[in-house]
Formats: sequence, C-alpha cells, structure tokens
Amino acid sequence: MDKFNPTASLLRPLLISKTRAKLLAVFLNNPGKIFYVRELVRAVGEQINAVRGELARLEKAGMVSSEARANRKFYGFKKEYIFQPELSKIIAKSSGLGGDIIRERNKLGKIKFAALSSGFIRRRPVGPSDVDLLVVGSVVLPQLSSLVKTAEDAVGREINYTVMSEDEFTFRKRRRDPFVIGVLEKVGTVLVGDEDGLRH
Repeated sequence: MDKFNPTASLLRPLLISKTRAKLLAVFLNNPGKIFYVRELVRAVGEQINAVRGELARLEKAGMVSSEARANRKFYGFKKEYIFQPELSKIIAKSSGLGGDIIRERNKLGKIKFAALSSGFIRRRPVGPSDVDLLVVGSVVLPQLSSLVKTAEDAVGREINYTVMSEDEFTFRKRRRDPFVIGVLEKVGTVLVGDEDGLRH
C-alpha cells in the first residue's frame, strides 16, 4: 500500500509510542549529543527491551544513527532527518521550559504571546544580548521566574528572557524597534498566541 502512498511510509515513524516520545525528547533536547543504551534507559525510565526496540525502529526509519565505541553502542539523532525541524518544535512545546509554560499558562497571568528562540531549541551557544524566551502580556513574574530557574538547572546555563506588556510590545514593533525586531527574527516556535499576530 505504501508504494502508492509514499507519504504514509514517511509519517509512520512519527506515530509515537510512549517510549519513542521520551527518546525523541532526550535526543532533540540534546542536539548533537550521543547516548549509550543504558544511559537512555535511565533517562526515559522505561524497560531496556522497549528502549532497544524503539531505537532499532528509529534507526531503520533514518531518524537516528548508531556507532560502536569501547564495547558500547551509541545513538544520536540525525540532524539531516527530513522532519527534524518540525519534531524539534513539537518537543520544545511538549517538554522542558516550553511544555511547562503551556501547562502552567493559566497560572502565569494573561499571556498574549510566548515564544522560544531557534537558538534555544537547538541548544546553540548564546551571546549576552540573545533572548531565549519572549513573553508578552500581564505576567506573574515570580511564577515565570520559577519555571525559568527549573529549566536553567536542566539545560545547564542561564536562560535569557524578556517580558513586555502588550502595549509596549505593540508600540515597539510598530516603531521597528531594533531589539524587538531582532528577537522576532530569531523566534523558533510560538508557544502561546498566533504566529502571524506575533510577527506582524
């Protein structure tokens, strides 16, 4: 059937089991890093046979690659995988800081927009002026600060974030404020709000 519907075979690896979802979160939240099997078992909290089975399926689908080092088999996500950018955005919305913001949205005040930078999603090195997280609205700052602190502990670095009221954001965007335009140019995924409304 798949030879008549090639899209179906491309999408099949994305139909996710619980173990596969956890593995993808580990890989995509740590781009460029390789893991050996027992390391992944500890990270996802699933049975070793389930992890090995999913790794074999992911490798067959072209999502991960493996290599042997010092009597251990290591796995890493292939950055050239066709759906890698889309999967990275999904993982950013469902785990870590992005997932926490979406889950805790009602406790964070009245958020109009929240967005993560592409550099943060891909775990790229950042400069002091780079913004990892933009939040627009009437925000409960202590609650947001707590989520950011938890995420900092997980990613092992300081997370740069900026918070603006809706009026300030709209005014600065209309004035083509260099800071705001620079942040918008580096948005990787929108967690809360409409992407067109954020950018335009």
